[in-house]
Amino acid sequence: MTEEKQNEQFDETNDQTQSVATEEVEANETEENVEEVEQDKVVEIPEAELEQLKQKANEEEEKYLRLYAEFENYKRRMKQEASITKDYQAQRVLTDVLPALDNMDRALKQEGESEDFLTFKKGVDMVYNDLLKSLKDNGLEEIESYNQPFDPNVHQAVMQDNNPDFESGVVTEELQRGYKLKDRVLRPAMVKVNE
Repeated sequence: MTEEKQNEQFDETNDQTQSVATEEVEANETEENVEEVEQDKVVEIPEAELEQLKQKANEEEEKYLRLYAEFENYKRRMKQEASITKDYQAQRVLTDVLPALDNMDRALKQEGESEDFLTFKKGVDMVYNDLLKSLKDNGLEEIESYNQPFDPNVHQAVMQDNNPDFESGVVTEELQRGYKLKDRVLRPAMVKVNE
């Protein structure tokens, strides 16, 4: 048993000796590498080559800055387009709903006296007002026309009037209501304009 302990102690001592030797070799290699690097630093670069390298570095930096600016512009454009798309995504749906809104408006202008008619009209009026409120909540705006100066950007003149109660160029009657989505005209108002 003592022999085994001696062998184990011998193995441990041998391992420690090998570790120390390996560390010394690695330290020597590191010192040699440092000396090689220091020798590399001493190498002189000709002035013309140095200027070329500086010029190339400047060109690469300019290229990087241009690409960075282009990328920033691209991000800004994409953000702007996404914002516009978001703002006007409802445009097509709103445009498709306008004829139904017109029909409901015409139905509400009808006159009748029977109790059934008045009940039906009241129901249509409630639906019309709820629909109009929802559309306005999504950015729909009615274009003001009556007694307003004619504006070709938001009005479509289909008739002329000769009414002494109105000034020249003023809308005397709205034939079909016009609508905008935020600042974009969905449908111009069809109007009668005083001469």
